[in-house]
Amino acid sequence: MGEGGWGRLGPAGAGTGPCRVGGIGVETRAHRWTSTPIDGTGPRAYTRCRTGRHFFTSKECAVNVRHTAVEKVGARAEAPRPPHHPPRSLREAWVALAGLSAVFLFEMLDNSILNVALPTIGRELSASTTLLQWVTGGYAVVFGALMLAFGALADRVGRRRVMLVGLVLLGAAGLATAFVTTAEQLIAVRAAMGVAAAMTTPGSLALAFRLFDEEGLRVRAMTLVSTVGLVGLAIGPTAGGFVLGFAPWQVLLLANVPVAALAFLCIRRGIPADRADELHRDPLDVGGALLGTAALVLALTAPTLFVDAGVASPLPWLTAAAAVAVAVLFVVRARAARRPLLDLALLARPLVASGLAFKGASGLAVAGLGYLVTLQLQLDWGWTPAQAAVGLLPQVVVLIAGGVFIGPLVARVGLDAAARLSAAAVVCGLAVYGLLGRFGYGWVALALVLVAAGMRVVGVVAGTNVMRGLPAERTTIGAALVDTAGEVATGVGIAVGGTIVAALFTGDVATSPWSADQHAQFREALTAAGLALTLLAAALVGWGLVRARRASR
Repeated sequence: MGEGGWGRLGPAGAGTGPCRVGGIGVETRAHRWTSTPIDGTGPRAYTRCRTGRHFFTSKECAVNVRHTAVEKVGARAEAPRPPHHPPRSLREAWVALAGLSAVFLFEMLDNSILNVALPTIGRELSASTTLLQWVTGGYAVVFGALMLAFGALADRVGRRRVMLVGLVLLGAAGLATAFVTTAEQLIAVRAAMGVAAAMTTPGSLALAFRLFDEEGLRVRAMTLVSTVGLVGLAIGPTAGGFVLGFAPWQVLLLANVPVAALAFLCIRRGIPADRADELHRDPLDVGGALLGTAALVLALTAPTLFVDAGVASPLPWLTAAAAVAVAVLFVVRARAARRPLLDLALLARPLVASGLAFKGASGLAVAGLGYLVTLQLQLDWGWTPAQAAVGLLPQVVVLIAGGVFIGPLVARVGLDAAARLSAAAVVCGLAVYGLLGRFGYGWVALALVLVAAGMRVVGVVAGTNVMRGLPAERTTIGAALVDTAGEVATGVGIAVGGTIVAALFTGDVATSPWSADQHAQFREALTAAGLALTLLAAALVGWGLVRARRASR
């Protein structure tokens, strides 16, 4: 069949919608097929437009629309959405970056600012030690367990949409704090905040990555967002203590309301909605989401139980075994499902595997080292809490100020080499602490600086590499994987340090004064815990290096 007046279209198929004929929009049903013209120029797609009453060729439509009773929909067809032009500098995207930074600030500030208020909360709400632990622990477990599911959901229904809903939930949960009268109610509010954090935090990194096309701008944007969050982490305890001097503790959580409002307005204005071609269209694997969430809940709860109940208790071991069993079921489900929540083949990609390994090593090191150094300064060396806070300042300074060196480092050596160097710095810092930390504060400070410097770079570069290694429609679940790896590694780091100290120390570590034997036992425990963390981090970094070499081939 020749062209003969049929309107030419794109791919073959069938659909409905407005057909633009003779400058007039009419409601049509488009029937499409491919046909090879006589001149042999190859297959083409054609259509004929059907109104509610007639079939017309495109030329006939131009005439018949004027002479036949055809339902007129409008004078013009719907205009296509204008293309989105990526910003050419951070300045052009300042509104969007302000909103994304506010989201990350909330996530990093939330727990650190509340820790200082726990004694006050315990007195006013008559809360037991266990309930107080769940005020902070419940948030962390919910947040870590739901990130993967919400990351997958955001890649399907829209990253911006899920983030805006999460910010509304955050504001509502913050307002609910004003009406809390019991510890159980506060735990429920904190769990709701954990849900909001799981909806927003992975999206903040994913949207910062997707906002730009140039790698250099992506690194600078993610550095900016993470720096704002780390400032919140550093100033949280100080700011919380200052506020408690003249205001009730509820004010600390009510502060989330203006943060959520600012983020909502900036993201709504500064970030365009996801286009249909940017979304993942497979249906959500509900069964896989439930198994993955259950596995993460158990995996995040087990480290706390090891520290609290001790290795002699069966509860932490049963919880850890259940976490492994459910994780195995998740893997079986992912392999068997036609459209799994997480395609395990994505994890095998070299950039993804190496990025997650480096992120896990840094999370393990920062959490484990911070836990051990805090015990050492206060319990073994007898420093006051204020002196211990000053002793941790080298880590805080490097985490905040180190952001200015990330861009130049990446520009000089590249993303892959920057990831390898920073991961190696993390392992060296742990080794310094394990071998020499007991001999003086200078070695402790050096370990803190090395681990913080490595973690500062890994936090940006590893996340960027993971999202570079994934398809464009999977960036949010990629960011969720990075954050989940960090959360799980943090729990493991604290559990390893706490379990080894509890196993090698005789008596209650929190009871003072210690005997000379107890001081000796504690120092041996610090050495063993530091070296154990070093070996675990080195194993992760080694695996990451192997995968990174495959990515560079």
